[in-house]
Amino acid sequence: MTEKTKGASRILEAVHETAADLHRLGFIDQRKMRQYDALCLAPIPEYDGEKIRSLRDHYQLSQTVLASLLNTSPSAVRQWERGDKHPSGPSQKLLNLLERKGLEALI
Repeated sequence: MTEKTKGASRILEAVHETAADLHRLGFIDQRKMRQYDALCLAPIPEYDGEKIRSLRDHYQLSQTVLASLLNTSPSAVRQWERGDKHPSGPSQKLLNLLERKGLEALI
């Protein structure tokens, strides 16, 4: 992580902490707090075929089972692993959740 990214992360962390305190005290409504939450979320990394394959191997999942967990088709998972296509949107978010929290988070 570069110094600029570290600095930005610390600033966003401080902003989010302050906003959370203000929300708890009633100065910020729930809608505004959601905006602060979205602003301070960490970006989701890109998933290439090798990374998807290693996740699948780590959890001992077939392409069909992983596809079912991600609510996509087995052919999509095959295409991701070959590098023909890349996951996007919800699939990318679910892959990140699988990587960070484990299989139990998706079941």
